[in-house]
Amino acid sequence: MFEPVRVGHQNVRVQFRRPVLEDIAAGRVTVAFRRWDRPRVRPGGTQRIPVGVLEFTAVDPVEESALTELDAAAAGFADLAALRAAQTGDGQLYRVGLRLAGPDPRVALRSRGRLGAGKRAELADRLDRLDRASRHGPWTAAVLELIADRPGVRAPDLAARLGRETLPFKRDVRKLKELGLTESLPVGYRLSARGRAWLDASTR
Repeated sequence: MFEPVRVGHQNVRVQFRRPVLEDIAAGRVTVAFRRWDRPRVRPGGTQRIPVGVLEFTAVDPVEESALTELDAAAAGFADLAALRAAQTGDGQLYRVGLRLAGPDPRVALRSRGRLGAGKRAELADRLDRLDRASRHGPWTAAVLELIADRPGVRAPDLAARLGRETLPFKRDVRKLKELGLTESLPVGYRLSARGRAWLDASTR
C-alpha cells in the first residue's frame, strides 16, 4: 500500500510504499525521484512520516538520461531499467535527497501519562481554541470520549455516532493526534497515555 505524506506547508502529497519507508529509516534509501512542474519541497525541509521525521537534504533537477545504477540503488530500485520505467508522467524530473532526521516528537509526547498543572492548563487552552474555531461547535471532549469508549472502531462508524461526515471527523482526530492525545491503529484509533491522563483529569 501507499503511505500518503504531507509535505511542508503545501497541499502536496508525496507517496512512498511502506517498505520504502522502512528502507529510509534504515538508511538504505537516500534519494527519491519525482516529476513536478516546480520543486515541491526544499532542502532542509522536514516532514513527519510513519517512521519518524524525514529531512529533504537536496532537491536537484536531473535528466532521465543522466540516471545511473547508483541512483537506482539509492532509490531502492533493483536496477536502472526499473528506475527509468517508474519515471512516468510530465514535468521536470527531480532527485530528492532523503534522510531520517529523528523520531516523530509526537511519539514521545503521547507516551507521557502524567500531566502537571502547567501542562493541563496549556492543553486546556489548546483544546478550547480548537472548540472555538470549529464551525460545528465544541467537539474535542466528545471525540476523545468516543475514541476512549470505542478503540479500534472505523472512522466512518465513529463519525456516524456523532452525526458527522467522515473526512471532517478524521481531520479533527488528526488535530488531537498533533497534541499527542490519540494514536492511529490499523483500524480506527485509541487514546494515548497522554490522552487517557487528560480525560481522567478532566472528568474528575
